[in-house]
Amino acid sequence: MAIIISFIFLFLGAMVLSVRHASLIFWTALFLLASLIVLLSSGTGSGFSILFFIFAAITSALGLCSIESIRKSYIVKPIFKAISKIIPPVSETEKEALESGTVGWDAELFSGNPDYEKLRAISPIRLTDEEQAFLEGPTETLCKMIDDWQIRACNREIPENIWSYIKEHGFLGMLISKEHGGLGFSAQAQSLILGKVASRSPDVSVIIMVPNSLGPGELIEKYGTPEQVEQYLPRLAKGQEVPCFGLTGPTSGSDAATMRDIGTVCEEEFEGQKTLGIKLSWDKRYITLGPKATLLGLAFYLFDPDKLIGDEEEIGITLALIPADHKGVNIGNRHLPNGCAFPNGPNSGTDVFIPLSWVIGGQERVGEGWKMLMSCLAAGRAISLPASSTAAAKAMLRFTTAYGRIRNQFGIPINNMEGVEEPLSRLVETAYVLEAARAMTASMVQGGEKPAVISALLKYQSTEWARRAVNDAMDIHGGRGICDGPSNYLQAAYQSIPVAITVEGANILTRTLITFAQGSLRSHPYLYKEIQAVQVENKEQGLEEFEPLLWGHVKYSLANIFGSLFHNLTLGAFAHAPHRAGNSTKWYRALSRASRNFALLSDLTVALLGGSLKMKQKLSGRMADALSELYFLSAILKRYEDDGQITDDLVYLEFAAQNTLYRFYKSLDSVLLNYPSPMVAAVLRRIIFPLGNHHKQAKDRLGKAIVKKTINEPTMRDRLTNHIFVSNDENDPTGILEVTLAEVVELAPLSKKLEKAIKQGDIRRYHGMDWFEAAVKAEIITDNEAARLRRLEELTNKVIAVDQFHPDEIQGIKLPSMQGAHGGDLSGAHSADQSERQSPLNHSSAKPEANEYK
Repeated sequence: MAIIISFIFLFLGAMVLSVRHASLIFWTALFLLASLIVLLSSGTGSGFSILFFIFAAITSALGLCSIESIRKSYIVKPIFKAISKIIPPVSETEKEALESGTVGWDAELFSGNPDYEKLRAISPIRLTDEEQAFLEGPTETLCKMIDDWQIRACNREIPENIWSYIKEHGFLGMLISKEHGGLGFSAQAQSLILGKVASRSPDVSVIIMVPNSLGPGELIEKYGTPEQVEQYLPRLAKGQEVPCFGLTGPTSGSDAATMRDIGTVCEEEFEGQKTLGIKLSWDKRYITLGPKATLLGLAFYLFDPDKLIGDEEEIGITLALIPADHKGVNIGNRHLPNGCAFPNGPNSGTDVFIPLSWVIGGQERVGEGWKMLMSCLAAGRAISLPASSTAAAKAMLRFTTAYGRIRNQFGIPINNMEGVEEPLSRLVETAYVLEAARAMTASMVQGGEKPAVISALLKYQSTEWARRAVNDAMDIHGGRGICDGPSNYLQAAYQSIPVAITVEGANILTRTLITFAQGSLRSHPYLYKEIQAVQVENKEQGLEEFEPLLWGHVKYSLANIFGSLFHNLTLGAFAHAPHRAGNSTKWYRALSRASRNFALLSDLTVALLGGSLKMKQKLSGRMADALSELYFLSAILKRYEDDGQITDDLVYLEFAAQNTLYRFYKSLDSVLLNYPSPMVAAVLRRIIFPLGNHHKQAKDRLGKAIVKKTINEPTMRDRLTNHIFVSNDENDPTGILEVTLAEVVELAPLSKKLEKAIKQGDIRRYHGMDWFEAAVKAEIITDNEAARLRRLEELTNKVIAVDQFHPDEIQGIKLPSMQGAHGGDLSGAHSADQSERQSPLNHSSAKPEANEYK
């Protein structure tokens, strides 16, 4: 009994001390008391003796560790030396990537003990009156002007009236401050504006997105010289300059730092004077806006072999601004990325001389290009693609719930079929979760953060979730979705999603190499600081910095081990939840428990693998997935609170939260199943899953509940799909859905009456028959009711109709047989009048001219 008591005492004491991050003296006291319990017990035998000596030895060791000289000489210094040999040097490029951006909520998740007051401190969605007016005014007008079919299929080009309207109303300068002629909009406003335009046309959204994301505008405002700011920012804000940025090349795709583009410092004659400058040679591709750009931002490696500007020959990655019409600049032909119409193409130059003053930031910023890029990317990647992906998911939900209610099969709306209900529930969940994550992340950026790790995980997750949403929408629409034409409202998203998945760091790379690998260093409370201390040149100084970090790390690890075991044994019943959490308290507790498990596994994984983590990309990807689910759960809890903890919304929270935790623990289980050390994996599994993994997906009844609520409650459907473009023009491909849906709902009782008569054989419904007139004659409905049902039939036929073309119209673009990689005629093969003549919708008549809205 004494042995059992001593172990219980030791376990409970260790749990308290670890959670409290207690100092060594308290751990010494704990084992001393445990030793005394064994010593003072009346038990005899070798077991008691061995246990006493073990506890006494640990007590003595801990006591000796409390003596600074012994601790430093026999524990800290050997560990310091061992880690110095194991940890590979952090390259300057890696260091700049790690130190770019900021850490915020991601650090709380890595801590294992998230502070929910920090989550609540993130601002909810707030727009100024000016931003709201812009969203409801010029943005709405722009969406009405867009003819997606003409842009992406007929012409494969953004028309000039769209370009003019965008420039005139300042869309290209949303990021630029008012001081320099821009709109100076917040990150939240930029996100919502980009999303609304993307819900209408991904192509048009892209031409707005690029100047407001990673591009010359932001780089000039943050790092440019006063002359560059004055010369370019007002022109960029007004659209007098169209920018692009050249980073990616044929040999440097996702690994952009391996670019071969080179600049050499030299002196040459420029504009009649001998000028200190750079001779550039580059070859870039996939450059969005490149074919239309007037101002080219360029990244290249700079060398100074004659040491004209300093003592270093190899200066590093540098950024410059080059007018597109500058001598030697070659703006190439166009790429055709998955059939999308936004301008994208290569550019190059050989021995192009530019003055040194064209370097962004001037001479003092040479060699700082990668740091500048990473800093801007950390914020820009958090806005653009999450905005368009979220808008795509919401649009798919809105279109599909309308179509599913209008379209009948087997005598019922297809929305009511269980087989359709399953993908519909995924669409609802995707719209709810992505909007929560989008809004929260945009608010972080708006608050001054540059969330490098969060932006990476949100980029890859939001685009993947959007791809699933588009596929679900296509599946439910069936043949209506796959037949392209002017009336097809799914194809634009279907074409553009693979592009979003590829750009700004391909998802495979972002998931398996960046998110967890950088997060485990950047967001960990001790790890990166320990590595920095180990790599300090002055080893004595490094040792002094290392010691407190080491003991802090030990306490952190103990807290994770005992905290995880305790919360997993008690199913999170005692895990932390914030005050006033209401009926979401259990989900906060679940998040705290999950965060502790993630902190434990990530900490030991990095400690075990060290530098070889880069090679364990499957494991790293699964850990990135787990971190993503923690972030999503945080976001939906925040959304639920920000929305006012509406009781009707609880079912959405529960469905999403259950699925989030299911995916989280599935990722952890997969990590442990494939862990590089089976022995460590076995121990971790006993801690993380002491009672087994009992987390399941949300039950079908919850899925049914959220689908029914979304379909049957128009206000809920509006809330889930807010901030996207919604048309009510029946000549518009999406407007016809809204008009018809309203009629279907209003005339549902009449439609049921007519269907009943048809099933009973009172009237017959076949081509060539007027069953409405027959129903009137049979006194089933009145003349007025027949007219309304006839009108509904006409609307429904438009909704379910698909486009058709003369064979000559769909021969496609003509490319020379051997010039696919070099260029070709990219003009569309379809003329506008031909396509519209064959379309079930003559929706071009609903498109206003730009000057109507000036």
